[in-house]
Amino acid sequence: MTTRNRLLVLVAAVIALAAVATASVLHAAARADRRNEAHAGGPTVTAGRVTLPAEPTAAPRHLVFRNMAWGPHRDELTTVPAGRPDAPRTASGVKCLRFYAASGTAICLRAERGAMQDTYTARVSPSGRYAAWTVFVGGDSYAGTNFSTRAAIVDTRTGRLTPTLEDFRVVKDGRTYRAADINFWGITFAADDRHFYATLATHGQTYLVRGDLRTRTLTTVHENVECPSLSPDGTRIAYKKRVKGLSADAPWRLYVLDLRTLRETPLAETRSVDDQAVWSDAHTLTYALPGDYGADLYTVPADGTGAPHRLTKAAVSPAYL
Repeated sequence: MTTRNRLLVLVAAVIALAAVATASVLHAAARADRRNEAHAGGPTVTAGRVTLPAEPTAAPRHLVFRNMAWGPHRDELTTVPAGRPDAPRTASGVKCLRFYAASGTAICLRAERGAMQDTYTARVSPSGRYAAWTVFVGGDSYAGTNFSTRAAIVDTRTGRLTPTLEDFRVVKDGRTYRAADINFWGITFAADDRHFYATLATHGQTYLVRGDLRTRTLTTVHENVECPSLSPDGTRIAYKKRVKGLSADAPWRLYVLDLRTLRETPLAETRSVDDQAVWSDAHTLTYALPGDYGADLYTVPADGTGAPHRLTKAAVSPAYL
């Protein structure tokens, strides 16, 4: 098997994340022999390999996600045509708790043996150069305030690792801000391979921050923003917002923030979404909600119109390739 036909691990076990998870950055997987295996009551899953094109092509888009259907391929990365999300799934043999990919580079988070926490986020920059991940390493509930995070970024070209965003200078209200309780999560990259957005939490409040990899600064932009996701054109942020009056265990609603005007738009999804949404295109968001197999994927228009639609069952952690 040639190098091109192997699943390449560019950075394996990049950093030990408090004995909770390891991160692997993957590049370009090829097809392998397949065998059909149907599972009663769930999606049909076919063994194989997930293909990640290194460069944009004219080929139809595919949707890659963590398969949650019970059977031998549960937790494996699987792929379907983006236009046929309920088609039979091709499983890769690669198991991930969180996954994301762009321009031929992917990040896969795996739990270490004995780890009980399963809350992670992962992202890749549009060019594929940078990969980022967050692991929640303490506390009983992410919905509360008793938790701690580790957010890291790796440059896949140079191998340079930023093990924590806590090394960056935080600028809040025009001044350098320091606090012992700062946490970061939910990194999302701009297309310029320099800037990114993330959530900062401190003193019971959350903020959207804009990061700069060159100056190593993080500047607050807007309050009450969690798990941001930058739109393909770089003008909007989709995010979870805590809404007063909702249950402490399910406090979030999906919103979109216009970065120029800072105008917030509530989306048509009225259930609590505990996920970092993905832009499937310039007009639509994809996200996970609890389902019979653990989670299902849904879509909703990004302009506040329409209604949520279930995309496919037994799936989580989507990426469009």
